[in-house]
Amino acid sequence: MCFIRAYLRASTDEQDASRARAQVEAFAAERSMQIAAWYVENESGAKLARPELFRLLADAHDGDILLVEQVDRLSRLTAADWEKLKAELTARRIRVVALDLPTSWTVAAKATDEFTARMFEAINSMLLDMLAAVARKDYDDRRRRQHQGIAKAKAEGRFKGRPVDTEKNDQILALLAAKTSWTRIQDATGCSRSTIARIAHRALVSPPTD
Repeated sequence: MCFIRAYLRASTDEQDASRARAQVEAFAAERSMQIAAWYVENESGAKLARPELFRLLADAHDGDILLVEQVDRLSRLTAADWEKLKAELTARRIRVVALDLPTSWTVAAKATDEFTARMFEAINSMLLDMLAAVARKDYDDRRRRQHQGIAKAKAEGRFKGRPVDTEKNDQILALLAAKTSWTRIQDATGCSRSTIARIAHRALVSPPTD
């Protein structure tokens, strides 16, 4: 028996990683799929090292389904890192189903004959690669435009940088000083572990054991 493991991701602390949960739940319900576990995190899709994604991989069993809203929620990786992630998925025989990739929906349907299943697997793999490449190009294009905009603003004396949420940072510092676990800090503040790590590093606070 395979399990459906849903993965939700947003890039920054200011974004709601759970935004797409209702849509993913509706998709699963329409196909009589029962989601066994949710993995939610605020991390860049351009980064391979994502704690919740790799917790999902560690939890998964042979044949489990990784369900995502869009392929770019799973990957905005470079070609090399995308190949590494695909190798992890293949080694664990995890099947990817994405709401924006209709060919992947057959994975969630009732079993078909072997020939049809293999044909859809091949087509799905090709389209998954294509959408991952498009997602990375979109990421690179947005970064380039952002850098161009910053350079122009600096040249015109208008660039002030991103405002710092001092209130949240002070709250995180106080929790770190109280030896609160990073997991509890995430729950209390809604921030990512990378944010906690950055603030802890600045304050030279060692992480407690969760």
